[in-house]
Amino acid sequence: MTDGIGAVFEQAGCEGALCVQSLHDAAEFGLRADEPVVPASVVKVQVALEAETWFAEGRLDPRERVTLSAADRTPGPAGISLLDDDAVLSWRDMVVLMLTISDNHTTDALLRRIGVESVNATAARLGLSGTVIRSGLRTLLDSLGRDIGRADWEDSVTWASGASTEELARADDRLLASRALDPLRGSRTTPRDMAGLLRLIWSDQAGPAAACARVRAVMARQLTKHRIASGFRLPARVAAKSGSLVGVVRNEIGVISYPDGRRYAAAVFTRSRPGSDDSAISAAIGAATARAVAALRGEGS
Repeated sequence: MTDGIGAVFEQAGCEGALCVQSLHDAAEFGLRADEPVVPASVVKVQVALEAETWFAEGRLDPRERVTLSAADRTPGPAGISLLDDDAVLSWRDMVVLMLTISDNHTTDALLRRIGVESVNATAARLGLSGTVIRSGLRTLLDSLGRDIGRADWEDSVTWASGASTEELARADDRLLASRALDPLRGSRTTPRDMAGLLRLIWSDQAGPAAACARVRAVMARQLTKHRIASGFRLPARVAAKSGSLVGVVRNEIGVISYPDGRRYAAAVFTRSRPGSDDSAISAAIGAATARAVAALRGEGS
């Protein structure tokens, strides 16, 4: 079975690692499940859990209005990162943007308020020994820019728009060796840790019940449906959070729920060279997850 799932990733042009766990018993399927991987935006589930825990415990008012300045936007492909003017949002609405459209700027705003150290302390308390967040997203992106020889992320984007094919190829090689893409030097997790985190959230053991319920509800509203969800049809339902980084890392973690009450936590992480087929790799994430879940449900090899 592992060979078959490995072949799914190989045919899509990437390396893959995953852990799928039944939430009603101890059944599990893993492929390199304890291998350190780059989490990318999957860390936003941890940030959301910490923020919602602070709300539930009264340490932070979820309705407090916060001005997000246009002058220091964290770069990103969606949401607040694209706006030209200051925006005013509540903390709880920042969580919604962070989980549903993977908003980078609201993630950094939340991290500045609750602290990376607090998120890491919760991971340690929950037994996620292979999971550490090193920095916010702006710092991560700027480190990528510096590691390919530019001043920061914005400088690297400007430079790339006018660089030659040969220069871009050399930059890709430096990119693959960057700190942010090395789980031994940057933020890291493992498929088993992230499947375990989902298990704890879905059983109200990761924090206050209200915090866990809120994270589950908002994950179910994620806009992205082309990874894990692509492997399943109704009436199965998927609540998930995706993560991508510079065309190299494509991940997703989520819970698949069936009408019979059975649920499965899945954590899938992939890595490829820049320029790989995004659609093929995203589809492979869904196909690999579906195969693993089918095996746990006894529905075939």
